[in-house]
Amino acid sequence: MILFLRCFFLFILVSMLCVTTWASKQVAIWKLPYETWTHPWFIATLFDAYWGFLTFYCWLVYKEVSWLARMAWLVAILSLGNIAMAIYVLIQLFRLPLNARMEEVLLRRPLP
Repeated sequence: MILFLRCFFLFILVSMLCVTTWASKQVAIWKLPYETWTHPWFIATLFDAYWGFLTFYCWLVYKEVSWLARMAWLVAILSLGNIAMAIYVLIQLFRLPLNARMEEVLLRRPLP
C-alpha cells in the first residue's frame, strides 16, 4: 500500500507542477478577466478548494507537534495548495518502510 501511495502522490505532485507551469505560461493569474474572478462557479470552486486545504490541515496539525512546522505548512498549503499537500504526504510516506501499515501513515508517531 505504501508503494502505491508514494506513486499516487508523486503523480499528483508532478501533474500539479505540470499543469501549473503550463497555465502560468499561458496567462498570469493576475491577468484573469474580471468576469472570471466574479463568476459564481469560480468562487464556489475556490471555497471548495480552500475548505479542502483546511480539512487536510486539521490532520497535519494532529501529526505535527511543532507550532513552527504547523504554521509553515499552513502558509505552504494556503499558497501552493495540492502541491504542498502532496509534498507533505510524500515526506510522511518516505519516512516509512514499504511494509508499513496505514495506521503508521495516518497516526502521529510517539515522541522519543
